[in-house]
Amino acid sequence: METSAVGGTIVVPERKRRRFPATALTWLAVTPFAAWAVARVAGLERGSLPTQLMTATPYAAAGSLIPLLIAAVGRKRAATAVALLATTALGFSVLPRALGTADATAGRPLTVMTINMLFGRADVATIMRLVREFGPDVLATQELTPGAISDLDAAGLKDIMPHRVLEPEWSAGGSGLYSKYPMQELPGLMPQIGHRMPAALVSLPGGPPVEFVDAHPYPPIGRNFADWNEALEALPSASSERVRILAGDFNASLDHAPMRRLLARGYKDAADQVGAGLIPTWPANKRVPPIITIDHVLVDQRVGVKEVTVHDVRGTDHRALVARLTVP
Repeated sequence: METSAVGGTIVVPERKRRRFPATALTWLAVTPFAAWAVARVAGLERGSLPTQLMTATPYAAAGSLIPLLIAAVGRKRAATAVALLATTALGFSVLPRALGTADATAGRPLTVMTINMLFGRADVATIMRLVREFGPDVLATQELTPGAISDLDAAGLKDIMPHRVLEPEWSAGGSGLYSKYPMQELPGLMPQIGHRMPAALVSLPGGPPVEFVDAHPYPPIGRNFADWNEALEALPSASSERVRILAGDFNASLDHAPMRRLLARGYKDAADQVGAGLIPTWPANKRVPPIITIDHVLVDQRVGVKEVTVHDVRGTDHRALVARLTVP
């Protein structure tokens, strides 16, 4: 307010600050989680970056409670309804992995262990300790190098698991299967797409042999995305003729559409069956703790799952997975 030189008073109106509408703010919070839920349920992730982001779905499910609370407290009915649907959809996608649905199944005991050795740098002493403690019948290794083979054998693996189908490389591309029991290589089962993925028939005592594939698709990064998708599609479906098990570093979580399509072809995730499906396996031994689950043991629907445990191994960015199974 000012006084004029010629008398009177000049009134300057105060400028009103524009407030961003509360409704718009609420929708701004709700929409990303609603979009995430639609993409997850419908399998709409496309390309490298959306595919990588999809591994964070368990965290998105937990985070979706925040916009639901905002909408409910603000009494925004439409936004609350959408937020509730998003939280429900994400919850149903994630929570079963922490609850487990496995039933006790009789059969031949079979223990499977898988470990990505990070260019063969994984600590051999730790791997051998796990082998001696849990006694796996089959060990699936990824990023297996010729040097790692020598180190494992020198540490005693050759005596414990003398049978092997190995395809080592001095890079991330090598893989290998070790077994207590005789194995027959199945060279034509997996086409060469990206990393080597050997397959073998294991003569498990007490019944028919069991088929194994050492899975290790490329990570879905950049130009490798197409090969990652192709490799997951190329993994063999479950067979009515013999029990088939896929174990390894899939570079995929259960929130990826290609992984769910693979499961729909006759498999179940062992960790998911016993409530251990949300235990992260990568990246281990880093400043950031493991945050996503990309190492799996996928089993035929006829296979029972008793227990799945996850273990740290020095020298590698993956955690080891041990699954106790029963095979018909």
